[in-house]
Amino acid sequence: MPTRDQNPETADGPSPAPNESDGSLLARMAGGDLSAFEVFLDRYQGMVLSVADRMLSGCSGADDVAQEALLRLWRSAGSLTAGEFGLGPWLRRVVSNLCLDQLRAQGRLAVLDESVPEPVEAAQQLSGLEQVEARDRIEQALRALPDRQRVALTLFHYESLPMADIATRLGLSPVAVESLLSRARRSLKKDLEAEWRELLERTP
Repeated sequence: MPTRDQNPETADGPSPAPNESDGSLLARMAGGDLSAFEVFLDRYQGMVLSVADRMLSGCSGADDVAQEALLRLWRSAGSLTAGEFGLGPWLRRVVSNLCLDQLRAQGRLAVLDESVPEPVEAAQQLSGLEQVEARDRIEQALRALPDRQRVALTLFHYESLPMADIATRLGLSPVAVESLLSRARRSLKKDLEAEWRELLERTP
């Protein structure tokens, strides 16, 4: 049996069913079953890469961060427990923390002034735009945002984290996070003016 500090390429085992639960797959992985890890890759690799790509604004480091998050899953399989929603929440937390570490190391998350924010909207604030088939434009507009605004909006909207959790992760006060969200929304509404107008026209 492989040890937990080995890469999954060195392990082997019987093939699990594609719809096998995360908890069952974890038990297989804890015993060194590579095929269980491959099922996890099929299940979560796209999500992990999407989070990393969005938070890092599409830079080349997103692939490395996603790979590291998945390798941490492999190495930690014996100590993890799959909750009600499987391993998705754990993986999202790991990859977002890795992205924050990388952004901090590059000096891209400096503390900002705590200006008075606008009222904060619900976490589904962009869902309407996504329904008008503007996903590519939204992604482009997100990548154009300053790093702090993009990260705050990603954690709030896409990861649905509470304001207090975002503030803790960014090392800011909730007031500062609200300010980041307000600035990000103003920028997105300006950059996506045509899409917002189409959304309004579709609304009964």
